[in-house]
Amino acid sequence: MKTVSESRCFGGVQGVYTHASQATGTEMTFGLFLPEQAEDGPVPVLWFLAGLTCTHENAMIKAGAQRWAAEYGMALVFPDTSPRGPGVPNDEAYDMGQGAGFYVNATEGPWAKHFRMWDYVTDDLPHLVFNTFPVDESRQAITGHSMGGHGALTVAMSFPGRFASVSAFAPMTNPSVCEEWGRRQFTAYLGRDESLWGQYDATVLMRKRGFDGPMLIDQGTADQFLEHLRPEALATAVAERRQGAILRLQKGYDHSYFFVSSFIEDHIAFHATALHG
Repeated sequence: MKTVSESRCFGGVQGVYTHASQATGTEMTFGLFLPEQAEDGPVPVLWFLAGLTCTHENAMIKAGAQRWAAEYGMALVFPDTSPRGPGVPNDEAYDMGQGAGFYVNATEGPWAKHFRMWDYVTDDLPHLVFNTFPVDESRQAITGHSMGGHGALTVAMSFPGRFASVSAFAPMTNPSVCEEWGRRQFTAYLGRDESLWGQYDATVLMRKRGFDGPMLIDQGTADQFLEHLRPEALATAVAERRQGAILRLQKGYDHSYFFVSSFIEDHIAFHATALHG
């Protein structure tokens, strides 16, 4: 691991680091905020998965999460959204290839060699973080925005007992039935066997197994991508399963980080309650 930068931030440290990833076979970059409380021992951690076209920087810089994480004594991890670099396949479309890993393990060429973001965010990066920094592996929560909200929900439901809580901002909730943000990418990354897609679909997973902790989802009513996000599909699955969840429609908010930063305090307080008991 190499240190790119470390900056004092709300009494703690906001760092940016690179490392050689076994999952992707590339060098990966991530951000990590450690609050001042980490000087006295391991602190709980909130994973923040970002959306399409984003790097580790977008949420790290725009969400305003560090202020509230510092108050609650919580670490924040900001992974990248895909492998990058020479030899990594890409696509002319903004929603395919680099910057658009969809948090899946690709099985189809040319993507399969490097696009293993599921393994990266669930195994590779956590192994590095927990073995390098004063972060408590027994106290984890996860959140994300858009494509990252899809990642947060699917990861949380796939690892019972790992995460104390899950939240999402304007998540892609039912990608296996959405042509624009889901079916096209899943076909390219995973192949045409749709029976393999459900493991990466929050609505399918909600019907199948649900989540064993508190859940919070915020969705703006003026979101320009509502038809791709399909919040009603997940809401229906939540109701059918009788899953404990807080689903909020925020009037007039769009898909941007102005929306995320407006409600990030709520989300961090929500996770702090779960993580600190």
